[in-house]
Amino acid sequence: MTGVAVLPADAAPAAPYAAVGDAPAGSGASNIVSGSVLGTLNRVSASALPAFVDAHRADLDRLLVNPPQASDVSGLWKLLDPVKQAALLNASPHVVGNLEGIPYTVRGRANALDLSRTIADTTTQLATENGKAVRIELQRKLTTLGNVKKALTAEDGVKRTLITLDTSDDAKASIVIGDLSTAHYVNFLVPGMYMSVGEQIVDWANTAQNLYDQQTDWLRRILGPRGGQGTPGVATVAWIGYQTPVLMNIGGISLAEQGADSLERSLEGLQALRQANPPYLSLFAHSYGSTAALLALERHTVTVDALALLGSPGSDAQSVAALSVHNGNVFVGQATLDPIVHSAFFGSDPGSPSYGAQPMGVDGGVDPVTHRSLSGSSGHNEYFAAGSESMRNLALIGIDKGSMVMGGSGGGDDGAPPVVQTASGH
Repeated sequence: MTGVAVLPADAAPAAPYAAVGDAPAGSGASNIVSGSVLGTLNRVSASALPAFVDAHRADLDRLLVNPPQASDVSGLWKLLDPVKQAALLNASPHVVGNLEGIPYTVRGRANALDLSRTIADTTTQLATENGKAVRIELQRKLTTLGNVKKALTAEDGVKRTLITLDTSDDAKASIVIGDLSTAHYVNFLVPGMYMSVGEQIVDWANTAQNLYDQQTDWLRRILGPRGGQGTPGVATVAWIGYQTPVLMNIGGISLAEQGADSLERSLEGLQALRQANPPYLSLFAHSYGSTAALLALERHTVTVDALALLGSPGSDAQSVAALSVHNGNVFVGQATLDPIVHSAFFGSDPGSPSYGAQPMGVDGGVDPVTHRSLSGSSGHNEYFAAGSESMRNLALIGIDKGSMVMGGSGGGDDGAPPVVQTASGH
């Protein structure tokens, strides 16, 4: 019977796409839309899951194209016993690794498995392929995957987790520095043009590591001993979750809209998993990536605690009031000789006084707290340079210490000592 999947004998006798009707109250899974392949998983035995996945692989893959609500996925995952969870992970690591709402530790294991299998499969294909063009493409893919693997190498004992992996031609990947499941402070780094996974994922992960290190140092300095409670956890996300533009397509907004969709899903996933203990959440977005971030925050489906825009060409939003940012906590960094700032290329100028954002120093100087010399950012691409005033300010913004930002309205560059405060309700 063409097109009809027959379940193994030990699968539960449910309709192939029935919704989960017997979910416990409050589980979240009861809201899964009827007709989704997800609705059947809880009724399939662990031993039957591999065959079920093979029969419905296309349907599972479509979940990543038109994903369900992260809260629904989270509720369903909790309904699956550990044996079923492990079986599903092994049978379909790509789906498990990229579906928002599944715990990050699980997604990390799934994506690591998917990465390892894809490298092995691509290596085998390359060994038997004779066509030059295909060989070049396979080698390019291997290089990209090898760089993702390299970017996962932990530094200073801080774990790195691969929470997004798309190995298609326009590869996507997101690597977390720290523990995204428990961190008190979470920062997403959103890149602009020419930030491909194959060429930049290692550097982008190292930038996230540098931010993580600075924030941890600042927290120790500001908070000091806390009665054995330890320093609040930090997690930084080197996020390349969309196809960033190149010179040929930078003038359009379609990729920014795709980036906004992907970023919105990532933030919804975090908020679904951290509903009981929400972190202080910040977005640090550069160039075209700032437009993607602005578009996501204009929808008011997700809210962040802080937003920093660096070298931004703007969006339709004309002021911080149009953005879903807690207390209008928006900062703007603008380097000397950056041709993008004040361009209002996509509709607004976040650096204009009428926009209402707080200015963030990026020109360099001496840190009034540590007395260290800080380098300045010049042009469009130096905002994330290690040892810069820009990175120092981003580190403080991300731990709810915007009052200490140099060049900002809250002072910070007047030599005053830092004020010890608790994070705003988080």
